[in-house]
Amino acid sequence: MFATRVYHYRDPAAVILGLKELRKQGLTPRGLLFVALDPRGETYIAVPEDLEAVSTIKVGDKLSLVPPWEGRYFHFDAVHRLPGDSVLWNGDRRLGDTGSAPEVACAISEWLKGSSAKNVFLGCTAHVPGSWWAVDYLSAVVHLHSLGYLDCVVTTTGILARKIDDRRLFHLDWQSLREHGSPTEGWQDVFTSEMGNILLVERRVLQYRLVLTCERGLVEIDVSHLPDLVIESARVPMRSGFGVVGRIDGGAFAVTAGTIEPWGLTNMSPAMLVGSPTESLLDLPKTLRAMPLE
Repeated sequence: MFATRVYHYRDPAAVILGLKELRKQGLTPRGLLFVALDPRGETYIAVPEDLEAVSTIKVGDKLSLVPPWEGRYFHFDAVHRLPGDSVLWNGDRRLGDTGSAPEVACAISEWLKGSSAKNVFLGCTAHVPGSWWAVDYLSAVVHLHSLGYLDCVVTTTGILARKIDDRRLFHLDWQSLREHGSPTEGWQDVFTSEMGNILLVERRVLQYRLVLTCERGLVEIDVSHLPDLVIESARVPMRSGFGVVGRIDGGAFAVTAGTIEPWGLTNMSPAMLVGSPTESLLDLPKTLRAMPLE
């Protein structure tokens, strides 16, 4: 889609300095395409070669990209700066083995703060998912996936997450997070899928809508009434292994393909943009059938 440039930083301190320098050159969160760590904990960041093109990049565009490197790299999916400046990040579960992931996530969060942004969404890669939370890089890290929670999504009211091998969607409101001091307690189930286990949660809420990829199809929910109510707004029966990871505001869905397992959608491919501004989730199967998919 466009040429990329890769920056390599040997430690988190270098990441902080590097991101500050890239901001001076015009980089914004839109232009942060991939962030990955290698087994030594060193950081690799991919950005557009032409930073002037950053303003045209959308989340759906990022999700359709292929990483500009090959080998053993552990990718971040998203980093969120939460109220109170604690940090939530999703990504490859092996990030937890590198030792430097919390510092890198917190460095990105601080950089987001300097850009007046609350989150950054990154490219789509195949991995076993993990989710983590920390107050800062010096504090203890909560491994949310060890508690069963995955694919954490931030809303105006709190955090949404699916649970491994479960049909329910859970919500942790900001007040509970403040009261408990960490996201280990206070989760409430707010929605139960009638399409089997929830395998994948769309990475961000858009216009109060969120798509859940389930064992037997896709479910779109309306989260505008959280924490009291979640309403199913559309249902698309499918058993083909397609999943929705995101969408472009007023545009297409970012659709990945993978293997359906009871605990999640595995072996996911980079997303493809499917549909048009006039199409809804209900139109997605017809559009997919009409595409020359390999």
